[in-house]
Amino acid sequence: MKKNKVLIIITVILLIGAAALLAYDRLGFGKKEAAGEEQSIDDVLKVTVDMGEIATNLLDNRYVKISFMIEADSKDAKEELEKRKFQVQNIIITELSDMKAPELEGKEGKQAFEEAVKKRVNEIMQEGEVVKVYITSYIIS
Repeated sequence: MKKNKVLIIITVILLIGAAALLAYDRLGFGKKEAAGEEQSIDDVLKVTVDMGEIATNLLDNRYVKISFMIEADSKDAKEELEKRKFQVQNIIITELSDMKAPELEGKEGKQAFEEAVKKRVNEIMQEGEVVKVYITSYIIS
């Protein structure tokens, strides 16, 4: 009698464990891209928003004309970015208005600016987040 109860308990535990593993796998938990595996460009474009061209003055009275593409982490986040486009453009303009031209020069300057925009935009996002900000054109005069 005791052996039957122990076998039943072990069987139930194994079945619960198998069901949990199956649910974990089916729901996609823990699935990350393999190291070094890149998304296809089509996948990137599905979650990317063109912010258009922005022209504004810098802190040192120079003028910048700059364009951006912003990549989100999901289609829902992309939709939110499209709705918040005016807010994102405002963030970009206010960030630029507090910078001098030399701060945007070189690779490091542009990357630092992209990261600053990404951080500020993520602060207002509710449906996901920004993965990457791309400067697609840039002119300072």
